[in-house]
Amino acid sequence: MTLKNSFPEPPRPQPTGRYIVTFDTSIETAQAQTLIENRTGIRTFDMREIGDTRLQEPGAAAPEGGAIIERFKVAVIQPQDGIGARMASLRAESGVKEVRPEFYLFAINELERRYAAWVREGLSILANGFPEAAAPVTAAAERAAAEAAAFADTDQFTWGLQAVGADRTPYTGKGVRVAVLATGLNFHHPDFAGRAIVSQSFVPDHSVQDVQGHGTHTAGTLAGPAVSKVGRRYGVAPDVELHIGKVLDDRGAGAEFDVVDGMNWAIDQKCAVISMSAGRPTRPNETFDSLYERAGRAALKENCLIIAAAGNESARDYGYIAPIGAPANSPSIMAVGAVDPRLKVAPFSCGAVNEDGKALDLVGPGMSVYSAFPEPRQSRTLQGTSMACPHIAGVAALLAESSPSLRGASLRQALIAAAREIGPARDYGHGLVQALRSVGV
Repeated sequence: MTLKNSFPEPPRPQPTGRYIVTFDTSIETAQAQTLIENRTGIRTFDMREIGDTRLQEPGAAAPEGGAIIERFKVAVIQPQDGIGARMASLRAESGVKEVRPEFYLFAINELERRYAAWVREGLSILANGFPEAAAPVTAAAERAAAEAAAFADTDQFTWGLQAVGADRTPYTGKGVRVAVLATGLNFHHPDFAGRAIVSQSFVPDHSVQDVQGHGTHTAGTLAGPAVSKVGRRYGVAPDVELHIGKVLDDRGAGAEFDVVDGMNWAIDQKCAVISMSAGRPTRPNETFDSLYERAGRAALKENCLIIAAAGNESARDYGYIAPIGAPANSPSIMAVGAVDPRLKVAPFSCGAVNEDGKALDLVGPGMSVYSAFPEPRQSRTLQGTSMACPHIAGVAALLAESSPSLRGASLRQALIAAAREIGPARDYGHGLVQALRSVGV
């Protein structure tokens, strides 16, 4: 039988109806605004001048307008009617790098729905073959997997904290500013009530309060307290200075410009680490998005490291490995995959299969992850690369506490150097990051 490369594509990006415009980095903001108005007739605001004011939610009822983020030289345009010809005219300008539709990003925790979709296609896969057969595992990786004893939650710590060594380190993230960009935080949760937290909503007409749960769970993994009021300890870096940016609405969806606006805010807040468990699927051989690469580079330049979930679109049980999603596939952003309690790659975890050379950077605990959740549940066990990402971001905060020199690119290299190799780079990157076990080590 001839094998065919016919595995169904991941879900396509969902446009918001707005447009993203990326300018040359040398252009002045006022000049960019003039270009947009002259070519499209649409006036845009400088985000530095409008404070906490947000654009209206994308849609047919939204008024014509736009905004620009000076740091990234990126604008969003909301048209009221057909604007194709005007967009083409703007695209032709010498100071414009790219004009494209804006898409929605999603909380990367929809494992059950997405994975079920792959399972339903199982018969078709078996009949037509696999586009990406699993590569042979090296002998060393096989030995490492065989020797790995399964981690498990205890009364004191989650298995994830044990796996990354957060239960054995003297560091707590004290004095390090970190931002979690997701669906907000449940501020009434017993483990966060009364804590000093800097927060901002970037979603129109939404408070920072989390009702969806994704933000509370990921923030809990990164920064939950050393002593939880609802159960075992689940926070990697309990003493960080926590910043919560709500960039996804109460359904777990957010417009790209709102997400990038949240990144810009976190950089303004001097955060050393941004944890982002939001994204969208990419197609085979799709290159990275210049919007996120520009944001990642700008962050590194200002001593901030963005860490993002790689995505949950793989169906490894059927031999399919999906490419790393956006924005994690940007070279200047760290991409995090997921492993189970035996340190085996999770079946849904995306891998480094695209030819553009974007590597998976690290893996973290991403299956059966216990953490905080909005009331009335207060805690919940979830799985996904969304859950792996804050483990890595938390260890990044621990490393940043250990030395003020570990910021930006140097912090990224320190994370890689601290990783424990557990398998092939396509699936595990540099490995499972480990927290420092003693001061100065």
